[in-house]
Order: sequence, then structure tokens, then C-alpha cells
Amino acid sequence: MPAEKVRVAILDDHQSIIDGYIYRLESTPGVEVVATATFGEELEPMLSKHAVDVLLLDLSVRTSEENSNPFPILHVIPKLLQKHPNLVVLVISMFVEPGLMRSIVEAGASGYMLKDDTGAFRELGNVVLSVARGGIYFSRRVHGLYLQSGQAGNGKSLTPRQLELLSLCAAYPDLSTADLAQKMSVSNSTVRNLLSSAYLRLNVHSRTAAIEKARELGLITPRPPTLAE
Repeated sequence: MPAEKVRVAILDDHQSIIDGYIYRLESTPGVEVVATATFGEELEPMLSKHAVDVLLLDLSVRTSEENSNPFPILHVIPKLLQKHPNLVVLVISMFVEPGLMRSIVEAGASGYMLKDDTGAFRELGNVVLSVARGGIYFSRRVHGLYLQSGQAGNGKSLTPRQLELLSLCAAYPDLSTADLAQKMSVSNSTVRNLLSSAYLRLNVHSRTAAIEKARELGLITPRPPTLAE
């Protein structure tokens, strides 16, 4: 009896890229693409509907059709892994900010692959099989930058929870403290404390300034070029 195939879901906002992933993966025995999505808010419904082993995740995808801010990946990954403990997340992105890479790995991703890593792209099916079996994968350039980020101590000592909250604030800038607390399953006072301490460490005085400073430091997803002011 043949072994079960590794079931893959894809989140990317460019259909041509999704098609390229599908082309590579469908030519790999033992791998099957079961679902795709183009907005961050489609992730949870997709994973609730389909059994998925490996999720290919682009971090610059819009939150929703109405919300053009990048989805809060540092909040989404831990939440998805808590609900789907056997899920493996592989981030594939064009961004090379070392602090963001480190934060994504610490949030629970099993790898970070650059979109211009042509060698890895040609071997995408084998990369997926490897991480599905418990391995990790980093593009060579990512690995070096990841190590540098740890040595440099980038991020003003922000905690993973503070970065998760700032990622969430960047995606949903109009949410109240109570709304943020509900999304993170914490108390309102915890959100206030997390923000206050983040402001102090970033030397800013508002949520908007904290988001911009975190983007400037490469700690959360930057605005895609099309959204730049």
C-alpha cells in the first residue's frame, strides 16, 4: 500500500506564483496541493476545511480584500500551530530583514526560503518532503543573516509576544485594546503593558510610531512597495 501523500496548502497573493508552486509540487511523487488562498484572513477557514501537512506562506499577503495591510504573520503562525499542532509552516518571501526572519522562526516556522532562491525553487518538492518529515530549510543567504541577527541583538530586546502584538497592530491599526486582547486571548491590561514596554524599548510614544519603528528595524513585515507612502 503506497504511503499517504504530503498535503500542501499555499498562501500567496500572486496567482502566477501559486501556479509555479503547483507545477513544481505536482511533479513530485508523494506531494499533493490541496488548497490555496490569496488573503491572510482566508488561512484559518482553509485549514479548517482541508487537512494540511505543510503550509507555504508568503508574509507580504494582504490581510483581506478590504484591508491592504500585510497580515499579522507573527500572530498568525503561533495561533495556527496551537490549533493545528502537526502543521508545518514554510515561509517563502522576498524580504531579507534578519530580525523578522528570526522572529518568524521563533514563532514556529520550520524554514524561510527566498523567492529568488532558484536552486531551492527547482527542488521545492524535496524541500516540502524534508520539512514534512521534521527537517528545517533555510536559503543559504537567510541562514547567514539569521546568525548575524542573533549576534547583533537587533530589536531593542523586544519579546516575541511584543512583536506578535505589533504585527497584529500593523495589520489592524484601528482595533481597540479590547479587540487586540480578544485576538491574543489575553487581558486588556496585558495588551496595555505589552505596548507600553514596547514603546519604551523602541523610544516611541504611540502605537503608530511603534509600528513604523518596528518596520524600520526590520522586525515586522514591511509594507509591500505598492503600499509604500
